[in-house]
Amino acid sequence: MFDWPIVSVTIFLPLLGSLIILFIKDEETSSSNVKWAALFTSSGTFILSCLIWFLFDPSIGTYQLSEKHKWFDDFNFNYHVGVDGISLFMILLSTFLTPFCILASWRSITKKIKEYMIAFLLLETFLVGMFSSIDMLLFYVFFEAVLIPMFLIIGIWGGERRIYASFKFFLYTLLGSVLMLIAIIVMYQITGSMNVAELQGNFFPKNVQIYLWLAFFASFAVKIPMWPFHTWLPDAHVEAPTAGSVILAGVLLKMGAYGFIRFSIGMFPEASEFFLPLIFSLSVIAIIYTSLVAFAQTDMKKLIAYSSVAHMGIVTIGIFVLNQQGMEGAMMQIISHGIVSAALFLCVGIIYDRMHTRKINFYGGLVNRMPKYAVVFMIFMLASIGLPGTSGFIGEFLTILGAFKHNTFLAFFATTGIILSAAYMLYLYKRVIFGLQTNEKLNDILDLDLREMIIMIPLIIVVIIIGIFPNIFLEPMRLPIETIINNYEIVNGK
Repeated sequence: MFDWPIVSVTIFLPLLGSLIILFIKDEETSSSNVKWAALFTSSGTFILSCLIWFLFDPSIGTYQLSEKHKWFDDFNFNYHVGVDGISLFMILLSTFLTPFCILASWRSITKKIKEYMIAFLLLETFLVGMFSSIDMLLFYVFFEAVLIPMFLIIGIWGGERRIYASFKFFLYTLLGSVLMLIAIIVMYQITGSMNVAELQGNFFPKNVQIYLWLAFFASFAVKIPMWPFHTWLPDAHVEAPTAGSVILAGVLLKMGAYGFIRFSIGMFPEASEFFLPLIFSLSVIAIIYTSLVAFAQTDMKKLIAYSSVAHMGIVTIGIFVLNQQGMEGAMMQIISHGIVSAALFLCVGIIYDRMHTRKINFYGGLVNRMPKYAVVFMIFMLASIGLPGTSGFIGEFLTILGAFKHNTFLAFFATTGIILSAAYMLYLYKRVIFGLQTNEKLNDILDLDLREMIIMIPLIIVVIIIGIFPNIFLEPMRLPIETIINNYEIVNGK
């Protein structure tokens, strides 16, 4: 019954939707038709990804639902896709957030609507394709292709400094990716294989691993982004439209973390051991430094952008402590942060669409004017700081537990980031939601409408489900994570 290529259909359905939108005639009703076509396409893609989850067998630690076709006959390059317990949730995260990006742009995007929706659907195709790629060259093609629609989304529909922000984003990420391509070519020359599953192990001498690891690090560290490669992120977030910030924080920042797990640790275990002090040092600096920088922000988007860098510092610690709790915690934090940070940017976008400013000082006393908004914002703010019962707690708890097993001081520094995040998020919430309303312009501000509630309620439900029933998500990823850690421990004699 399920012999049809469900993974490929999930990858290319958004591409098909973008082609349909391309041929919608420019008429008075065309903008509405374009929006509905994009929404139905992205929703259908999410349903297909849920079907992949339904068909997925968590008792199998290798790739499932795989499809393989010759790509270049003269070389060992293939169109080879499939899912395992790690890539499954990255695909679900991408397809889950895209319909909300379409809905969030329903009224705020008024120019070049057709091109905007096409860009988002293409971005979804590239993201799903990248996370499901088993061939390294195919992974690289999708990895690089993601830059193009995101560059256009920021550069065309962004704020006043959109050109600067889009080029900075593009150049930062492109430079690192070129080094990754060189590393992929070297790996092919040594092994004759591009198969990600086959190369999971210790196929390269340690001195070669170090150079290959650094080449991949250059790409993934910028994507996460790690300190000090993070300076493109605040500019990109501030200038991007709301939906652009949502997909950037929700999925694109996770590409680097996924790459560290899949490639850096999976293929270069000895080099990963060698570079642990570097990773931990950069992560601790990111957690503490960017948390303090977040305190100083007057723009809500910038504050949340810097908080993302701090949270991803916790993720990199969880990945590289290289034990089961740490890596599972990092994966849960990736999923949680993807949803919570996306929701926080949506919350900022809601009041920005009404008042056209993100300045913290402009607001105050919104609880009296927007009580439903205050409740929604509170839930995501508490999830961001890791309140028990929310998704944020599971990821942070497991990560700190893994860090504690590795090194007590490392766990201490990671915990300071959680404390600081509570401080700046509560500070933001107090300033915006509570206090006296001193700005008369807020007298006419309206609470959440039906469209905004439709966006927010599913996000709240998922945040709480993850917080209460984490095993739903932990079970499928357990075996592939065990495989990676066991290989690392065998190679490094632990």
